[in-house]
Amino acid sequence: MLRVEDLTVRYGALEAARHVHLRLEEGEAVALIGPNGAGKTSVLRGILGLARASGRVVLGGLEVKPRSPEALLERGLVLVPEGRALFPGLSVEDNLLLGGFARFRRGGGLSEDLERVYALFPRLKERRTQPAATLSGGEQQMLALARALMGRPRVLLLDEPSLGLAPLMVREIYRVLGELKRGGTTLLVVEQNVRIALSLADRAYVMEAGEVVLEGAAQDLLNDPRVVEAYLGIRAEEGT
Repeated sequence: MLRVEDLTVRYGALEAARHVHLRLEEGEAVALIGPNGAGKTSVLRGILGLARASGRVVLGGLEVKPRSPEALLERGLVLVPEGRALFPGLSVEDNLLLGGFARFRRGGGLSEDLERVYALFPRLKERRTQPAATLSGGEQQMLALARALMGRPRVLLLDEPSLGLAPLMVREIYRVLGELKRGGTTLLVVEQNVRIALSLADRAYVMEAGEVVLEGAAQDLLNDPRVVEAYLGIRAEEGT
């Protein structure tokens, strides 16, 4: 469904990510994990054409060239950004409708999609007339995810979906991601919360200093002593 080949992302003279290769099969959940500053978000920005990047992005078997957020959105690659990037003065429902704007512009109806996301997030339906700025942090993350789903993504990219959320809300967000995965949505999740990301993912890539240093099945990485000690805070000899 998505293949990234030899992606290098630059900010001026700085290489934030170097020679990154990723692949996502249809319906698969893949985690991109690593410490803060490892280059994970830069990889997403490079894929989407939001940062200067070289390399190839192949979506559904066809290379996306030239890359731009608009072209990728039209092809079904949708981002839930870090920090949510909501329109705070607009209502919950207006934020959702903007998520389906590209399809609406082509004449697609949005009422069925609204009902779908309201079924996934009943709390948003209760607050549909409220300005987005009045929601809690967890509710705003729900809204950011629901807005992305309004674009009917073939591949959904998520940048730090658990950041700043209470544990109960993190579990709720990942419950919905699990439902999406079971429904066939392809997911690429960038996370610092390694344990929960690997519990969702089929496979994962580990980044350090701008490069992928490990990859494999999520369960294997969850039991890998290097991952356990570096990212789960448990020394290998202590066990998990």
